Amino acid sequence: MTSAPRQWTRAERLAPDRLTAAVHRATGVRLVVEGPCPGGQVGAAYVRWPDGHRSVLKWRPGARLDELRAGPLAVCAVLRERGYPCPSTELALQVDGAVVLVQELLPGAPPDVLDHDGLDRALALNAAQAGLLAGRPDVPRVPLYLREDGPGYCLHDPLRRHSGRGAALEERIRSVGAAHPPVLAGDDVVHLDFHHGNLLAVDGSVTGVVDWDGAGRGDHRFDLVTLRFGLHAEEQPPGVVGRLDELLDTLPEDVLRPCWAHMSLRMTDWAVRHFPPEQVEHWLELAEQRL
Repeated sequence: MTSAPRQWTRAERLAPDRLTAAVHRATGVRLVVEGPCPGGQVGAAYVRWPDGHRSVLKWRPGARLDELRAGPLAVCAVLRERGYPCPSTELALQVDGAVVLVQELLPGAPPDVLDHDGLDRALALNAAQAGLLAGRPDVPRVPLYLREDGPGYCLHDPLRRHSGRGAALEERIRSVGAAHPPVLAGDDVVHLDFHHGNLLAVDGSVTGVVDWDGAGRGDHRFDLVTLRFGLHAEEQPPGVVGRLDELLDTLPEDVLRPCWAHMSLRMTDWAVRHFPPEQVEHWLELAEQRL
């Protein structure tokens, strides 16, 4: 996350300045905003501490700090204890209806594509997430939202109203939801948004995994399905997608099917509401491959 800042919109400029002012009032620490993080993220900015070191400021509107401490922040603490390259949280603060997080700035930047070495590293990281939350019933399980709407994503109605094709897919998703539990089973760490845009690398070596805001407890293989959808966004080096598909083919049906249904709903709903029509078809085609 070391690329040069882009120009901000006025709304983006105001949010981090207001939040750093709130941090100063609450803690006495004055953070200097340097610019937005790359990738078009409105909710993340680079900041500098009084001692000169740089961090990432993030904000979660509508979130509660106690819920984050029980979920994503607890997950990250477990990961760091095991040496997993997850950023530490240097400051966490409730500011009215939002949570402000200041997190460690890890070295590296997301790769443009995922090559075979990168896939090997991603698979190894995913395997390292297995079983890490055994004995931690306090960490919430990851919900799938296959029969009801998620909190601002995984919405059913936009897909139903989009087209006959979309409605048919949404019906299949609800059918999968009726046949499976509403949350993921298992005691693994689940990132929830494990794609190569959230991997950091330096000279081809992965240096960190970021954006754990939705992390929880469940089956770590869910993240492999997320990775597959992430690779669908752009053309990848030859053979990479095929290797991941072969791995997904080995997953039990009661694992793969609900995970695929969730990601199908998540991406097609989001595409319907935010992407051009031709991109909606792009995601519908992927969703239909395993539903």
